Amino acid sequence: MSVPAKLPPFDPADPLGLDDLLDPEDLAVRDTVRSWAADRVLPYVAEWYERGELPGIRELARELGAIGALGMSLDGYGCAGASAVQYGLACLELEAADSGIRSLVSVQGSLAMYAIHRFGSETQKQTWLPRMASGEVIGCFGLTEPDHGSDPASMRTYAKRDGGDWVLDGRKMWITNGSVAGVAVVWAQTEDGMRGFVVPTDTAGFSAPEIKHKWSLRASVTSELVLDDVRLPADAALPEVTGLKGPLSCLSHARYGIVWGSMGAARACFEAAVEYAKTREQFGKPIGAFQLTQAKLADMAVELHKGILLAHHLGRRMDAGRLRPEQISFGKLNNVREAIEICRTARTILGANGISLEYPVMRHATNLESVLTYEGTVEMHQLVLGKALTGLDAFR
Repeated sequence: MSVPAKLPPFDPADPLGLDDLLDPEDLAVRDTVRSWAADRVLPYVAEWYERGELPGIRELARELGAIGALGMSLDGYGCAGASAVQYGLACLELEAADSGIRSLVSVQGSLAMYAIHRFGSETQKQTWLPRMASGEVIGCFGLTEPDHGSDPASMRTYAKRDGGDWVLDGRKMWITNGSVAGVAVVWAQTEDGMRGFVVPTDTAGFSAPEIKHKWSLRASVTSELVLDDVRLPADAALPEVTGLKGPLSCLSHARYGIVWGSMGAARACFEAAVEYAKTREQFGKPIGAFQLTQAKLADMAVELHKGILLAHHLGRRMDAGRLRPEQISFGKLNNVREAIEICRTARTILGANGISLEYPVMRHATNLESVLTYEGTVEMHQLVLGKALTGLDAFR
């Protein structure tokens, strides 16, 4: 009869033992990003959020490039070539600091760089990707329009041929990094269908006024893109894709990062709630000793670590080339909804202190209201899954 192995101790920070799923390289990536965020974001982000700005964004981008976080799952051109799981771990650690920082990285790598890497010409790749991977150039991704958010097929931005050039006209809205970008990937209708264009932001007719008065993602640069007779050479168009599948494939890659990142925001709020529950006393003992508080913490822990396990499973499927868009919708729908609920429950544990910027809870809760909507609303992901489950299309 074999003697059972000695059980490892219970780890409150990793109750399911999910670290056992990670190899040393995965852990090194996670620890590098966690350390950077702890040093360069956490001490300052509450002030950035309160002021509604992200100062030094170009310096932060260069630092993120130096640790390989920009376009990190792409191969070549100065990119790290990391696994999907490693990219996900980076997103989790960045969003545990702030959703705005993860958005900076997601838009740079999963949208702008990914579009050029997958659909661009070799010249476009050589021109932009190495500088974007290093953080020398910040990119943005112009798809959403003021009147066409969840329905990009109805966009009004149009690119017409004029001799050997393209001329773009239109507006894009809610564009992360827009005002600080050196290059924009802009999607527009053409006589041949939807096309993507690589637009240097110093091109005449291009402007990116920053959007103010936000109550979410305040430590992030959000802009409108204005294209008034923006003239581009013929080779500005991404040559390898026509149609909606181009931007949608980019969005799938970005949504995958959100599956992980939302759990970072949830973890930060959960950890704040646990620490507060152990130290805040009422009726002669810490509030963490009361049954109702322990029930809340238990439910939060269950949803948090189920969400991380789901993210890890999707990451392994992506690394194996088996991850479907519907499965990404599954992950984003579940994890962002649960992250918001974790934040709201943490707020109840912290009581009045839950609304103070001395704690991360309300900042994460308001940020997640944007994360819930961008890269596909709850309703859009429900319909994606509904169509996959029934075979019936409710979009039209």
